[in-house]
Amino acid sequence: MRLASVLTPLDEHHLKLAAQCGVEEITVRYPGARLEDMLRTKAQIERHGMKLGIIEGYLPIEKLKLGRDDDGSDTAAMKLLLQHMSEAEVPLLCYNFMAGTDWVRTKLHAKERGGALVTAFDLKEAEKAMSLSATANQISNETITAEALWTNLERMLTELLPVAEKYGLTMVMHPDDPPLAEFAGKARIMNSVENFERLIRLAPSRHNAICFCQGTFAAMGVDIPATIRRLGPHIRYVHFRDVRGNAEAFAETFHDNGPTDMVAAMHAYRDIGFTGPMRPDHVPQLDGEEDGEPGYTMMGRLFAYGYMRGLMEASLKIHRIK
Repeated sequence: MRLASVLTPLDEHHLKLAAQCGVEEITVRYPGARLEDMLRTKAQIERHGMKLGIIEGYLPIEKLKLGRDDDGSDTAAMKLLLQHMSEAEVPLLCYNFMAGTDWVRTKLHAKERGGALVTAFDLKEAEKAMSLSATANQISNETITAEALWTNLERMLTELLPVAEKYGLTMVMHPDDPPLAEFAGKARIMNSVENFERLIRLAPSRHNAICFCQGTFAAMGVDIPATIRRLGPHIRYVHFRDVRGNAEAFAETFHDNGPTDMVAAMHAYRDIGFTGPMRPDHVPQLDGEEDGEPGYTMMGRLFAYGYMRGLMEASLKIHRIK
């Protein structure tokens, strides 16, 4: 297993802190259509002894999700991204298939241990807010069914997976967050273990894989260690986090303060032979960081790095003893 991280912002100070804490790989958002921008970011990361390992988020695929890429522009942009990732030697592309939204929270300042701030979601609050928002009403009036999403996903994978295979890259699917059956008038499909198994059957290729976001799977109500073992070799990237609650109402937690047995989860990754990148994902905002980006401030990541490295080391020693 390799400790990875997103850094917000991606600057020299945060890169130094990540390197000092033992981070090996950095995740960055979609860098745009210019190869030189990706190469510039890669060089900046490598100056600190780390690698650019994952492209994740803000991808040009919204028209593909909705089945509206009539001019092929999103398909072309994604194929170009895969080509550039190959040239820059970036092996993993993480994407989601939530149409119309990305991950959603209704509260950005819920209280965790010691008054630390975390993000939270409540479906009733979200529905109330959407009913009051003209913009949200416009979004919710544009519906899409689950089967249409499956059709669009298959079409996208048919176009992109051969390119990923050609370049030796892996596409990893992130679950819907929150993992509801429907949100804002649109169906969601990556919201259960069974649907992730359907994803793998849809395109049976080693380049079609899973981003196992623990917090989102926990909100599904599944047993995390058992699910890690169930999905096994299809897990190629991990978001290591936890939540308290369920898909309709939950709050983020410190990595060591949620309901999931994180020790057992780390052992499960060892048992399936997972050797890929694992990042802390969302973290609490600690004292003095209240004005930072919720879920993405640095001090909480420093705590998570140490906690995760300790679990990695302990699980490795126990695995060797077995």
